[in-house]
Amino acid sequence: MFVDIIFPDKNEKRFIEMAEKLGIEGLCFAYNLKNKKDFLEKKEIISKIKEKTKVNLFTAIISEPKDVRKARQITKLVLCKSPEDNRHVFEKGKPAVIFELEKTAKKDSMHSRNSGLNHILCDIANKNNILIGFSLSSILDSKEMLRTQIIGRMMQNIRLCRKYNVGSVIASFADDPYKMRTFYDLKSVFTSFGMHPKEAKDSLENIFKLYKNN
Repeated sequence: MFVDIIFPDKNEKRFIEMAEKLGIEGLCFAYNLKNKKDFLEKKEIISKIKEKTKVNLFTAIISEPKDVRKARQITKLVLCKSPEDNRHVFEKGKPAVIFELEKTAKKDSMHSRNSGLNHILCDIANKNNILIGFSLSSILDSKEMLRTQIIGRMMQNIRLCRKYNVGSVIASFADDPYKMRTFYDLKSVFTSFGMHPKEAKDSLENIFKLYKNN
C-alpha cells in the first residue's frame, strides 16, 4: 500500500479529498508535536475522521534533530529533516525516516557532489534501520538551478542506497494538497532518476510496512 507523507495545517480534510481523487490508499499525517498528550489528541481526531473516508490514515511526528530521541518515546514513527551536520542524528537520534538530505548538504566541490549521504552514513542507516526519504516537494519548491542540483544529488543518493542496501521512502512530503501526486506519477519520476522499478515500488510502500511492523 502506498502511504503518502504530508504535513497538514488544519487542512486534513482537504488532503483526504485530494487523496480520494488521486486514488491514494493511505496518508501519513506528520505533526510537529512536543509531548505525548498532544500526539494522542491528534490520533483521536484522526481516528474520528477515519470513519468518513476509505483512505487509510496514520500519524507520525516530524521532529527537530535534537528532539528525535524524545519523540521516539512517544511514537516509533518519527521523521526528521536532515540538518547540515547529520551524523549525530544517524548515530544517536535514529528516526524512522531522514529526508531532504539533498537540500541541506554543503556546496558541491569541483570534483564531487555533496549529496548529504556517504558510505559511512549508509552503514549507520543500515545498522539503525533508518530509511532515506526522497521528497517530491523539495523539487517542486525549488527554483530551476537549485532544482537541477537537488535532482543530481537525489540520483547519487539513490545509487548509494542501492550499493549499501539502505531502505528508502518516496513521498510527496506535501504541505499543500496540490503538491500530491499519484503512486504511478511518483514511481515514474523516481525511476527516471535511476531507481529500478522494484526499488521505486518498495520505496512507495515502505511507510505502510513500518506501520505494520510497529
